[in-house]
Amino acid sequence: MMTTRQKKIGLSALAGVSLSVALAGCATDATAESGSGSAAEPTPAASAAPTPASTAAAGDSAGSSTYQDGTYEAKGSYTSPNGQEEIDVSLTLAGDVITAVTVTPEATNPNSVNYQTQFADGISEVVVGKDIDEIDVSRVAGSSLTSGGFNEAVETIKSDAA
Repeated sequence: MMTTRQKKIGLSALAGVSLSVALAGCATDATAESGSGSAAEPTPAASAAPTPASTAAAGDSAGSSTYQDGTYEAKGSYTSPNGQEEIDVSLTLAGDVITAVTVTPEATNPNSVNYQTQFADGISEVVVGKDIDEIDVSRVAGSSLTSGGFNEAVETIKSDAA
């Protein structure tokens, strides 16, 4: 049974994917106007199942970008007073800039779930619109340990997107 918070997280993820597809459509128009003449394929919608590899769209990448545009997912772990915990992170990149982020709490301890949920609710304000190489999250919405798992997941995503 899905809780209201899980539904909100799912809807937020869907809204983020929709926004990134819309932004990708704008980027495709700009590319077409510049004379490349090739049509980019749209980024596939996120699925409910975890994906070990990226779901990056096929097409031309920007010349100055370090990372492939697309949506990537990775798990990060950290140690809390209650033991080892994990979070699931999904980032959408465009020109090395984070255009959408979704953090799904994976904690088993109720206290950790609370902190991960607060982190998930506040992370977009901290990282969306920033270059992925320039972020180093330390504390979000009162949660400081969850950031360790988030940063670990970001490093995995950077490796996958390179």
